[in-house]
Amino acid sequence: MQTRRMLLGCLGVIAWAVSTLTWANSDYPSRPIKIVVPVATGGGTDFTARLLAEKLGQALGQPVVVENRPGASGNLGVQQVATAPPDGYTLVMPITSFPINPSLYKLNFDTVNDFAPVILAGTLPLVLVVNPGVPAKNVSELVKLAKSTSPQIHFANSGTGTTAHLAGELFNRMAGTQMASINYRGGGPAVTDLLGGHVQVYFSTIPSVLPHIEAGKLRALAVTGKTRIAELPNIPTVAEAGVPGFEVTAWFGVFAPARTPKPIIDRLNDELGKILLMPDVRQRIAQHGMQAGGGSPQSLREFLATEIEKWGKLIREAGIRPE
Repeated sequence: MQTRRMLLGCLGVIAWAVSTLTWANSDYPSRPIKIVVPVATGGGTDFTARLLAEKLGQALGQPVVVENRPGASGNLGVQQVATAPPDGYTLVMPITSFPINPSLYKLNFDTVNDFAPVILAGTLPLVLVVNPGVPAKNVSELVKLAKSTSPQIHFANSGTGTTAHLAGELFNRMAGTQMASINYRGGGPAVTDLLGGHVQVYFSTIPSVLPHIEAGKLRALAVTGKTRIAELPNIPTVAEAGVPGFEVTAWFGVFAPARTPKPIIDRLNDELGKILLMPDVRQRIAQHGMQAGGGSPQSLREFLATEIEKWGKLIREAGIRPE
């Protein structure tokens, strides 16, 4: 039985290699390509996918269409691509919970082994904002306040297992605070209650709160990425402001089904890499509070593995469960 399994495995590898060589000499693409986006229209993922689809279609000489397949915390559309033919004509741009969901849900696909990474499309740092009624003017003062205040300080999150939620939980663990998490069904209601003073703290996407920061209705204390951002140049990172090592960055990547031939992955990576370097693309992405991505398929694979491990550890230690 073991010998038979080994033989079947070898035959599978040979078939994949033959397929790869065949595709290397093909006229790919010879028909339209589809990018599945597992959320409804609007928002950062959908915007990025449509921007890249437009440019990629021009580069490849074939239409690239975006298909929105929302549902199941972003898992429905991702599952569709996991079982799609590995021919380069069906891609997916998962939402930011892609590396988080394996630790929260029983999935019908393998986040690592059922997909072939193509390229990191963009990153999205968050901004730590507080209601102006909170006396803390910086991160160190917030940490001190959160350790001493009674009643407890509350931070909003846009849903269990979202990046905003896990950012708050990670902050608690790294800063030694015990801020209470309050669930909201989306970022809009969370911002509304933050403005109203019903919660005190929120780790928000930048476009959602930038107008309120500029109007003085919210106070920005720090951004969550590795570096400061152009939109808020005077606001430090959380790490440099008092919680060393803290980093939370939401991100979007492009993936194909596993066993998609390497020449196709390389072609897509090359074309998308060029697109992400275009000044107009970078500018449009920046206007949505994001930073253009890039890099190799292997670097995205390694980044995904790191993110899965990072968030899985936090979810287990904090005892987070899906709603």
